[in-house]
Amino acid sequence: MKRCIIFAAGTFHADRVIGKTRNELVAQCGQSLCIAADGGLDFLRELGLMPDIVIGDMDSLKEQSLLAQLASNGAVRIKQLPVEKDDTDLLAAVKEGLAAGCDYFELYGALGGRIDHTLANIQCLRFLLNNGAYGILYGSGQRMELIQNARICFSKTLYQKNRRLSVFAFGTDARGVTERGLKYTLDNALVRTDFPIGISNEFMDCESFVEVRDGTLLVCMEDLQE
Repeated sequence: MKRCIIFAAGTFHADRVIGKTRNELVAQCGQSLCIAADGGLDFLRELGLMPDIVIGDMDSLKEQSLLAQLASNGAVRIKQLPVEKDDTDLLAAVKEGLAAGCDYFELYGALGGRIDHTLANIQCLRFLLNNGAYGILYGSGQRMELIQNARICFSKTLYQKNRRLSVFAFGTDARGVTERGLKYTLDNALVRTDFPIGISNEFMDCESFVEVRDGTLLVCMEDLQE
């Protein structure tokens, strides 16, 4: 598994990343291909980090002077994209990661903000699955991922009662959906695209999992702590 960490320009707070601490995130950035998608460079600078690549049309970047500085000293590879383009900045960053041989993607600052960008970022998860890779979107106290014909497990220590879980059929109806170790259970259920039966479940004080036998589920977690 080769990890790619991408920072986008949505909402992000390093102390509200579900599943890891600020220090763990910083350490993983240093061990992975790290890409700033446009304004995501601002988040990396807040963490005291430099990306390997900056990519985008640079319309949401606050520190334009920093971009010029990085370009002049050659410390970071910069790929300036036109404003009028087919790919979003995040999708362009994902393609860079795939071209570098990465198959596991963590996308920070990819939720919140504009709803159209959030929906586009969810579609990036589908793009990754279609290209043999896996991705997770992170916002402030939020996490989303797509599973296809697979099971996702949650540890007792990591996912406690202060977090909520929802699942949605993605693309087509999802069959054989099972949820265990949660307040509300499902057993080989049909989760349809037109009925939100999987919303607002709750973690209990035990190991848990979600499984889909035939189809794709969007698995959403929300930290209830403010």
